Amino acid sequence: FIQILRSAKKRDILQLLRRVPEETRPFLVEAAVATQSVASLAALSDFLDFSKEPKPLLEKFLYAAAFSARPSGELLRLVLDKLDGKQLSPEIWETGMVAVGSLVGKLCQQQLCGLQQVVKDGMETILRGLRDAKEEPKVVIYLLALGNARLPETIPTLLDHAEDGPAAVTTAATSALQRFPPPHISSKVKRVMRRIFHQKRKSYDKTCRLAAAEILLDNHPSAMDVINLLLATSEMDTEMATFLLLKVQNSLR
Repeated sequence: FIQILRSAKKRDILQLLRRVPEETRPFLVEAAVATQSVASLAALSDFLDFSKEPKPLLEKFLYAAAFSARPSGELLRLVLDKLDGKQLSPEIWETGMVAVGSLVGKLCQQQLCGLQQVVKDGMETILRGLRDAKEEPKVVIYLLALGNARLPETIPTLLDHAEDGPAAVTTAATSALQRFPPPHISSKVKRVMRRIFHQKRKSYDKTCRLAAAEILLDNHPSAMDVINLLLATSEMDTEMATFLLLKVQNSLR
């Protein structure tokens, strides 16, 4: 079906989207996203009205974009255009931002970070939103988007939020840092993770502390890190201590 769509004209795809039964539309939207031809993306742009369409159909479009194996810059541009300046339901906005992060990350993996303006626009949308966000749930979504993007230049921003934010923010930022490969887990990142785990500056949520411990254990841990993590288990609840002990055993294996 995708092969058929690749050779179809915009007007034919648009007509198909408008005429198929409602229960078939999610499949057709997903196929049009997978096709990523100029015609299919133009048809989706005309068809999808983010102020009117039912949420499940819009979510299907955004999920299909986010999980696209090799997205194009044009697909990211379409997502950005659909999210820009519109009154969106919280669920659609959240899914959209996380999708933007995923698309930016995948395009950068294709070495397109500095070559396409739309990738810069996508990253700036997330960073600007994070700077301007006043409500904690919005900050968390932007941090999730940064975690999806996995761009090394955002690590300092994630570290600031991981160490100094409120509970949900610190957990989201630390979880985002977990997604980076070992070459990007620097000595500075490890120092912050130690302070979080051992609660040097303030108390942290259990999930956040465990994420910090995982980052230390998954990225060439020093002997002293392992010793200190094991010593800390004596002061933890059984569930948290057991998790850490299993993690250390897995690292040893």
